[in-house]
Amino acid sequence: MKQFILFILQEYQSFKHKRKLFKLNGDQIVNHLKEEVFINKKWYGSNYGGFFVYPYAIKTGDLIVSVGIGKDISFDKAMLKYHDVEIFAFDPTPKSIEWLKKQELPSNFKYESVGLHSSLNGVAKFYFPKNEKAVSASTVVTESMNKDHFIEVDMVTFENLVSKLPSKEISVLKIDIEGAEYDVIPTLFKDPEVFIKQILIEFHDRDMSNQSKPSINAVEILKSYGYHIFGTSMSSEEVSFIHTSILNATKKA
Repeated sequence: MKQFILFILQEYQSFKHKRKLFKLNGDQIVNHLKEEVFINKKWYGSNYGGFFVYPYAIKTGDLIVSVGIGKDISFDKAMLKYHDVEIFAFDPTPKSIEWLKKQELPSNFKYESVGLHSSLNGVAKFYFPKNEKAVSASTVVTESMNKDHFIEVDMVTFENLVSKLPSKEISVLKIDIEGAEYDVIPTLFKDPEVFIKQILIEFHDRDMSNQSKPSINAVEILKSYGYHIFGTSMSSEEVSFIHTSILNATKKA
């Protein structure tokens, strides 16, 4: 019962947060995050931890990579509920590690307590949020993080992370890494043998100190590699991209 009440409170707080951002963000501010293609998408997970997914491109045995999970694996559970897939989750956050130890996890949910870094395979500083009730930490000192409160955790590059997977073809890659996504995104395409059908990213423009929107450049990079926005949450923070080849296959089907 206690967990259910906490879940409801989290969902309510998330809804208020997203509604506030929706009201604050004018059309011009988030114009670059609007949907470009319109396909039959579906929301997977809670209001707090979910994303839009194009379910018809997911096949039996596909790999789902979930980077940054905090205390919410509702997205991962939804993937496992509707698809026969394997999930590989990564998060070095202490609160996340302790929370996961108490969860009943299915055999096709595999977890490793490492973080994703743009260039480092090794130990890095991991900064805790200023809000002590918050969960997720980051390798980047954003407006939400305390630069004087950190631990050292194991980090890997995307290339190293992929080496832990049984295949270089990833059906869905979900990234929620508290502001570090901007440095990581360009590294997703270093290995031409890696193919990602869908990329789901939570952008943290609100936490960046300068006035510019780093997600503008991130979206341009993703577009240059053939990805298009097909789903955006109410807050314009959870954004879903799909590769051109999957769209073309959809049109032929």
